[in-house]
Amino acid sequence: MTSLQRRASVACALTACAATLVTGAPAPAHATPPTPTPTPTATPHLRFAACPDSVPNPPAPEHVECATLAVPLDWSHPDGRRVRVAVSRVRASGPPAERRGILLVNPGGPGGPGLPYAVTKRAKLPESVRRSYDIIGFDPRGVGHSAPAGCGRMGGLFDTPGADPVPVGPRAERAHLHSLRRMADDCAAGAAGALPHLSTEQTAYDMDAIRAALGERRTGFLGVSYGSYLGAAYAAHFPRRVSRMVLDSVVGPWEWYDFDLRQTRALLRQREVFFRWVAEHPGRFGLGGSPEAVREAYLRARTGLATRPVDGFGAAAFDRAVYRALGRTERWTGLADGLRASLRDGDTGALRPDEPFDGPESRNYEAANRIVKCADGHAPTPRRVAADIRRTRRLDPQPVLTGIEASTCAYWHHRPAHRTRLGSPGAPPVLLIASAHDPVTPIEGARRLRHRLPGSRLVTLHQDYSHGVFASRGNPCVDGAAAAYLVEGRLPAADVHCTGPGLPEPDQG
Repeated sequence: MTSLQRRASVACALTACAATLVTGAPAPAHATPPTPTPTPTATPHLRFAACPDSVPNPPAPEHVECATLAVPLDWSHPDGRRVRVAVSRVRASGPPAERRGILLVNPGGPGGPGLPYAVTKRAKLPESVRRSYDIIGFDPRGVGHSAPAGCGRMGGLFDTPGADPVPVGPRAERAHLHSLRRMADDCAAGAAGALPHLSTEQTAYDMDAIRAALGERRTGFLGVSYGSYLGAAYAAHFPRRVSRMVLDSVVGPWEWYDFDLRQTRALLRQREVFFRWVAEHPGRFGLGGSPEAVREAYLRARTGLATRPVDGFGAAAFDRAVYRALGRTERWTGLADGLRASLRDGDTGALRPDEPFDGPESRNYEAANRIVKCADGHAPTPRRVAADIRRTRRLDPQPVLTGIEASTCAYWHHRPAHRTRLGSPGAPPVLLIASAHDPVTPIEGARRLRHRLPGSRLVTLHQDYSHGVFASRGNPCVDGAAAAYLVEGRLPAADVHCTGPGLPEPDQG
């Protein structure tokens, strides 16, 4: 099938969900939708067809197919306005006798598209899992092909060069807070009446609607990063409909703003590890033979770009590059090479992302990320946001604040009355997986969440510094434990401790 034929065949199935959310009157500033309650309705069926071009084809003879499902915008008012959620499926490759049901998958975020994930994550799963489960991906509401949300300029987030994200001094702090207020205003204008309903809780109800539409009594689930938070929310609302659940790189049960702060401090620790690693290879990187020298080179590179951006690449873009690289050690060589190139000849090519930050997918991600976080719980005050920036700068004068996305919730137009419920004693025990030194979702989050999922087990990958573990790091100990649980239902008798790879050797330049 040609690309043009494929797009034409997709049009009927996905046109409705490619539209952005219909705007309406903004929600009142403290309006909170009631907690959704299941309401008996006729169960719809999914009509699968071709997928959009953003979904890759798996190797033959396997096949991916897509559909859309109409769900209430507000599950507490099931007869009201509806949005369409895009769903993908790759069927189990084994015979019917081996089939264990469906495994919904979510890649993280919030804001990450899940439609292609049925193909891309499935390709990395152990063969026994691929043979046993229909892998089900979906774009969460507000994301990708599921009525994508937009926030316009987002308070200048996409300006090039952007404002320095680390404000120093009262005037800079006031400007920073003003940009957060403008971001909240832009999201209120962009999402309008949908603003309170693009939440994790509502998405959990969408997941159960997908389960019902597929004709399954229970659902398996694999959630990575934010996906772990979404899975825990599903377990809170539908504990008896969980079959087997793997939560990898776990977001802890904190308010989003508190989680963001924990992540920021973990990134500071990780950056020190990165400085030491670069210093251990002075001949390869040429940035110095001590952590202090590497740090000085790092600060010179950032200061230079903050003072004189290169083709729009300034302090904000630099910090985004560092934020992304610190979470996966296989990106460290590229970061170090980028620092060297920037210092030697002003070349920022190695630091730039593959896709433009102001592209449509990135804009949707950034908008959905803030909207979901601010819909999920309580917000900080502006005073606390400013105080926490100063407190973080006392830990390190030049922190990376890129991940404190929930700071804009200080000015949000919708104020949720309650936090997202996570976990339930009525759910079956699940499998939690964590890297010992993951700076994006620190391991403390997994230890905290397990208390809300009694009987659950934790698989820890020691001597590892990266985000995303199962079917990602290629560790037989981790992958074997998870596969045995998913396929055979064998939860480990105790927590599992696996040995990781340690820090990598630099790629050859």
